[in-house]
Amino acid sequence: MPYTIPVGPYHPALEEPYKLSVACTGEIIQKVDVEIGFSFRSIELLAQQRNYIQDVTLVERVCGICSCVHTFAFCSTAERIAGIEVPARARYIRTIMLELERLHSHLLWAGVGAEVMGYQTLFMEAFHLREQVMDLFEIISGNRVHYASNRIGGVNVDIQDPKGILKVMENIRTALATNIVPAFMKNVTVRSRAVGTGVLTREDALAYGVVGPMARSSGLSIDVRQDAPYAAYQELGFKVITQTECDVRARVVVRALEMLESVRLIEEALKNLPSGPIAVADPFPVLPAGEAVFTAEAPRGEVFYYIKSDGSDIPQRVKIRTPSFINIPAVQAMVKGQNLADLPLIQASIDPCCSCTDR
Repeated sequence: MPYTIPVGPYHPALEEPYKLSVACTGEIIQKVDVEIGFSFRSIELLAQQRNYIQDVTLVERVCGICSCVHTFAFCSTAERIAGIEVPARARYIRTIMLELERLHSHLLWAGVGAEVMGYQTLFMEAFHLREQVMDLFEIISGNRVHYASNRIGGVNVDIQDPKGILKVMENIRTALATNIVPAFMKNVTVRSRAVGTGVLTREDALAYGVVGPMARSSGLSIDVRQDAPYAAYQELGFKVITQTECDVRARVVVRALEMLESVRLIEEALKNLPSGPIAVADPFPVLPAGEAVFTAEAPRGEVFYYIKSDGSDIPQRVKIRTPSFINIPAVQAMVKGQNLADLPLIQASIDPCCSCTDR
């Protein structure tokens, strides 16, 4: 006989608060209804009541995991309105920070995914590497979370010791290549839990409009770093990681291989770091009246920013669209016909961020 199980908004199976109403027949899921909005914080409205300098600090709080990409996207949108050309060294430092953030986010997800699968050893290994990445953030910016690295016109922090960071990156690359990536791609436990589970077909991926690793694991070669390059990605070269199996394992593999690509990009940027200033001379540039949009590839996918300026120091309109807002509804397609016991793993494979979604 059919029945409905409420999961959330606060539940051990969910990383953050949102609600799933799961309709089942026996142990098989028939459909899921998704409810969001439990972490609403009015960041867009608050941004329209503060000046641009204050807003850089504000948008960094959209998400604790991908805070750098939000300040980067906000500053880049403002720079488009003002016609500001960011110095080359700042572009490379921004790229390094963005890829370190992607590496940090994917390692956090790897630990959570391993925990859901019951793979404690892999969980500990992933979080050990994550600590090393957070230590690098502290070395560069002074902070392990919310790095305050971006400003309109460049960056606030310079990289003083590229060779020292390269040495740490070499250790991280070795650990990823020998432990993390092979475990996720070849381990029997991972394969038995992930292969054929939570399938999101290419057609469903297009219908739901998913972005980031979610899209690339369903065979869609979309990535803002390739489709609308920014920062230093064109100079460094870039490889889009895709899989066509469309299941949880495909999403695992995409994120695992993206970690290696992030390490390569960071190493290339550090080796080719240009000399020169890290920001424009004017620390408080005036934005003329106008409007602009900017997109960037956050760890979970495309993040979109829109700013409208009336010529004052307070934006007239700020609009933010985050990848989790697009990706979370796709759980409805992925869980249909799946075992109820696989629901935590399927929803975890989205890597949902409710603070981003609700803003």
